[in-house]
Amino acid sequence: MNAQARTLRLHPLTFVVGAARELIALLGAGAAGLVVGGLSTAFYFTLVGLGLGLVFHVATWVTFTYTVQEDRIELRRQLIGRSVKTIPRERIRGVDISATLPHRLLGLAIVHIDAGADGGEGELNAVSRHEAERLRRVLLTRAVSAESPPAERPIVRRRELARMRPRWYLYAPLSGAYLLTPFALAGSLLGTLYNLSDDLGLVTQERLQNLGHDVVGLPTVAVIAFAIVFLIAMPIMSVIVFALFNWDFTVYERDGSVVAERGVITRRSVSLERRRIRGVELDDNPFERAAGVVRLGALVTGLGDAAHRGRLLPAAPRSAVEDLAWRVLGRTPAPLIGHPRAARSRRVTRAVAPPLGIAAMAVLAHQPWVAYACVVLAVFAIPLGLDRYRQLGHATDDERLTVRSGSLRRRQAIVEHSAVVGWRIRRTLFQRRLGLATLLVAVGAGEGRYPATDMAEGDAVAFAARITPDWVTPFLEQAPATRARARKHEKAPRP
Repeated sequence: MNAQARTLRLHPLTFVVGAARELIALLGAGAAGLVVGGLSTAFYFTLVGLGLGLVFHVATWVTFTYTVQEDRIELRRQLIGRSVKTIPRERIRGVDISATLPHRLLGLAIVHIDAGADGGEGELNAVSRHEAERLRRVLLTRAVSAESPPAERPIVRRRELARMRPRWYLYAPLSGAYLLTPFALAGSLLGTLYNLSDDLGLVTQERLQNLGHDVVGLPTVAVIAFAIVFLIAMPIMSVIVFALFNWDFTVYERDGSVVAERGVITRRSVSLERRRIRGVELDDNPFERAAGVVRLGALVTGLGDAAHRGRLLPAAPRSAVEDLAWRVLGRTPAPLIGHPRAARSRRVTRAVAPPLGIAAMAVLAHQPWVAYACVVLAVFAIPLGLDRYRQLGHATDDERLTVRSGSLRRRQAIVEHSAVVGWRIRRTLFQRRLGLATLLVAVGAGEGRYPATDMAEGDAVAFAARITPDWVTPFLEQAPATRARARKHEKAPRP
């Protein structure tokens, strides 16, 4: 163990942060006491809850310590038993800094340490902003010790790569997730009100029946007006929620890491080591494509919760996204090479086959209306299949490769050649009849594999051979000799 390493504690204001976080629970305890026995009981309920919370946070502060060694960080808890968690620094994939509203008011921050599947993760619930930045710099800099003198520490240099503009928040309704926000909020509010009313005895069968009769008896104009107001609220609420989560979304480079900061109430800062970023992914849907909007994510080795922690831009014009991708990864291989026409018939067939199959079963079950509806869906699925074919593409250069597929969710992965760890060529019975194959690019980052769907069989092999010739060429050279031996064996007389 490094003799110079100091044992540190969380910030003393952890008590205040904990009290603010448990304020809602205390209010709930007070409300329960008010229902049970009046104001005096509510006061005692709240007082007991506050006392227990204070004891808990004092015990946590006293018993929790952390130590940064040259090769690891140790998190210790010593209450009744002793627990020591060790995270090797070489396995640390990222150090995220976030701050809820109480943390920000007190100048504190939460430090989350992600060391991938093997190293685990750790969290420091409340440290000063200065200490949080120091930990991020130290833990992500392998060559510098936590206790190195200031002269030996690297100079902090920040270079901004991209920043969200206010008008980009208007792209939120194009994403289905944010557009459904009013439904989620309304459902949560109604569920909370119902549960609270049920606990207080305000909900009875008679009252529910009367409410149902009142709703049914509303004028048609009122129902239509309510529906219109709700539909108008959907895009407005989606923009508000999108802005709350992604306010002032800024991407910058500092100390060999790419850092993304965002949020209003809770400000979150995610650091991604530059040397572990092995690619990027562009993601969009038909509405975003029509508006020229794309989302960008980073493909990072060993990153947990990559869908959120690897986000580089939530929604931005394609030109801004491509510029950021170039700054983070480098030049994108272009133009994309289209796939053969046989892939078009396969894409259309796969789009119309499910509704036609259901229509056939509906006819056998004597359900003509279901069959008619499925036939209509099959007709509308033809443009979907054609668009899926148009989106297929692949390309490569001397450093990176890219593959693209999908329509309702189009995804284009751009990966460094050095990140490729293997290939898999998959051919179904129908693909073999059409001379097609799906090439799966195995990558040690992101989701692990990215498909180049319905390529010509020869193109799939040539694509893999161009990127990793040492892996693929021996198999290509052995294949003719293997087929010759097989033909010779077939012609040999059997005993």
